[in-house]
Amino acid sequence: MPILRFLRTALIRIGVLVVAYVLVVFVITSLIPPPEAVAMSSVSRPANEVRFLADTSWMDESGNRQIQQQIFDAVFELIDESHHFLLIDMFLFNDWQGPAAETHRALSAELTAAVVARKQQRPTMPVVFITDPVNSIYRGLDSIHLAELREAGVLVVETDLTKLQDSNAIYSGIWRTLIKPFGNAKADTIQNPLGDGRVSLRSVLTMANFKANHRKLIIAGREEGSNKAIIMSANPHDGSSAHRNVAMAFTGEAVIDLLQSELALLKLSAEYNDQLATEKVIAQLNELEVTNSNNDSLQHATDAASLSVLNESRIRDQIIQTLDRAGEGVSIDLLMFYLSDRGIIKAMTAAQQRGANLRVMLDANKDAFGRTKNGVPNRPVAAELVAAGIPVKWCATNGEQCHAKMLLWSGVGDDPRHGLLLGSGNYTRRNLKDFNLETNVLLVAPAEHEAIMQARKYFLDQWDDNIPGRTYSYHYDKYADASLRLKLEYRLREATGFGTF
Repeated sequence: MPILRFLRTALIRIGVLVVAYVLVVFVITSLIPPPEAVAMSSVSRPANEVRFLADTSWMDESGNRQIQQQIFDAVFELIDESHHFLLIDMFLFNDWQGPAAETHRALSAELTAAVVARKQQRPTMPVVFITDPVNSIYRGLDSIHLAELREAGVLVVETDLTKLQDSNAIYSGIWRTLIKPFGNAKADTIQNPLGDGRVSLRSVLTMANFKANHRKLIIAGREEGSNKAIIMSANPHDGSSAHRNVAMAFTGEAVIDLLQSELALLKLSAEYNDQLATEKVIAQLNELEVTNSNNDSLQHATDAASLSVLNESRIRDQIIQTLDRAGEGVSIDLLMFYLSDRGIIKAMTAAQQRGANLRVMLDANKDAFGRTKNGVPNRPVAAELVAAGIPVKWCATNGEQCHAKMLLWSGVGDDPRHGLLLGSGNYTRRNLKDFNLETNVLLVAPAEHEAIMQARKYFLDQWDDNIPGRTYSYHYDKYADASLRLKLEYRLREATGFGTF
């Protein structure tokens, strides 16, 4: 019938136009460079009051999990010391739990209470809390913690992720074309995939973009005029409260560099939030940055120990540079939650072939908030490393994750100093190629520097299991998996961006 032929032809033409438009969006968004807030880095600054912090766990003789923690105790202490300003940037900030709830610590409520209490004590002090919109399921669900912060007068800034590049551009092209224009709203359509409550379909479809502000840090202007910061791998998330994590606290000019990178992020997200309030706080922090600096201009490092703040692809650049310069006699120790970046893996195997001594400790990728994972990407990557002669061990965990992201090395090239690189960035394409927002800190110092020695002890305690009655790690064979199925799944997800790592 003519009408049916007309409808069929019209539908085909509409479908072709939609596909063409999606492809155009895909190509254009792939060519647009990252915003200015991404891939920032600082020069080397003097390393002042550097302290290595760690959360660890182990299995005792009875097979029970034991925990020691430092990181959030130091965070709460710094909140109490804040006097001129307080800025916090945290990825996961909620009390959602999986099927098997983690009962160790209610970090989200603790952090909320600490920030609110400090704001009430100093009501005129600028307090900024930056976070990822996943904590409100992309504004599809109210966050009780963010609401409490706002009510107390804290400027809450949810990161505008739409301005970041798309790691899985094929799906994101569809999302930007067919879903994003309709915005989002609260609804009772689908169970929140991360915890309690129900959300709209658009919330879940936005989550499938797999992009995030993954940073975890705090900056405070203290009463004596000394700014202090902590960069960490830990989240204030109840379900993550027992994880193994690492952090570095420091003062001095490197804190100003870190603040500058966060001010750029505030500018990036101003339109997505209360723009006037955000711009006002940016102006206040810019003024305080100068007021609280001990020098009229930032100073480059002149002594033996130095600090640098690195974001996103600058982290990867540092890793590759270090590995490429490593040769005979150099030791490189890696403790990592996710390891999948192909360039880093190739640089590791090349360094091993040149005579460097690598040791790699990985999370077995078996636990995710009460749910079981299949070992991707770490198990197929570990098989590749072991085949190249690199020793690999697994963190001995029981429900918690080995969530640290830490690289430690002895002198490379013509620099005899040792290096410690840690922070939020997993060694994956999404984390280190300017798709996610990440912040790491690099310490380069003599071997006897206190933070270097503490970090080395933290790694060796877990690698060697040299404390009686404590099992920190398992040999490679326990979770070895060189199957083609896992290898293909890892390679496909890493290359396409379709996956959570």
